[in-house]
Amino acid sequence: MATAAPAAGAAAEPSSTDSEIYYTQYKSEVEIPIITALIEKELSEPYIVYTYRYFVNQWPQLTWLAWQPCPASQHESSAEPAGSSIPGTGARNINDIPVGVVICKLDRHLKGERRMRGYIAMLSVHPSWRGKGIASRLVQLSISSMLPLKAQEVVLETEVDNLASLKLYDRLGFMREKRLHRFYLNGKDCFRLVLPLQEEVKDETTEKAGTEKEKAS
Repeated sequence: MATAAPAAGAAAEPSSTDSEIYYTQYKSEVEIPIITALIEKELSEPYIVYTYRYFVNQWPQLTWLAWQPCPASQHESSAEPAGSSIPGTGARNINDIPVGVVICKLDRHLKGERRMRGYIAMLSVHPSWRGKGIASRLVQLSISSMLPLKAQEVVLETEVDNLASLKLYDRLGFMREKRLHRFYLNGKDCFRLVLPLQEEVKDETTEKAGTEKEKAS
């Protein structure tokens, strides 16, 4: 699919490169229009609302949003009470601005060793906020959320000529697994990128059988 660039419900601590930005996990469908507005202009292929719901309804903890806090001057001029938030979202204040989003999923790979595989489906940062480490932080947060769910690797696809995206994922340790020809509807090729996370977790049944065999011998 298309890519541009802690505990549930908690906002992550800002990094040194984007100290004004804070991060929240997906809360409710109220955020879907916010997410689509961030992603639509960056898509390699069009999506319908059900595509977003497929991800956020099954893996809400793997969707993260980045927010720019509203300046104090805007709080003062707003008709909303100070400190009021947008119902159903992770925004701290109703005037805070969404500037980035990452959407992921996690399931067993259908082929081969059936590893637990995370997948970065969509990543987008508002053009005005690029180059501040926001995309890197969103990816890192999504991966951190996959680890407690026993993720063993993370994969994604990105266009072969999207140099900024390739540079981002190279920096985060992703490797180019293969080139997929005419992968997107626009006819462009993509690279499939993969990031190994941990050694394969042994199946409990297999492990138990091995232990019983040792006892029998």
